[in-house]
Amino acid sequence: MLARGDQLYTSALTLGEVLVKPLQTGDEPLRRAYEQAIVGGALILPFDLRVAARYARVRADRSIRPADAIQLACAAAAGMDLFITNDDRLSRKVVPGIQFLVSLERAFL
Repeated sequence: MLARGDQLYTSALTLGEVLVKPLQTGDEPLRRAYEQAIVGGALILPFDLRVAARYARVRADRSIRPADAIQLACAAAAGMDLFITNDDRLSRKVVPGIQFLVSLERAFL
């Protein structure tokens, strides 16, 4: 995606999630490398008051887990054309503000 010049977006939650393991193991170089890769490769979408309202609408579907709802709400608030997920069941959801919601396996067919 980066080689094609795609603009990548993710939420601040993603950064927090990938930093857990290096922080647990005390691997400071790996923590810095992960942070640099994400911050350098994608724009970080905030979870703010505007996104919180979208989160509530997404989370009203109780089959969507809170962390997934945060990711979807951030993307919807930013008006993402494409949301790629590694959770195939999410790819069957309709989220206003996200044009295409696809699984990772199908994203590059």
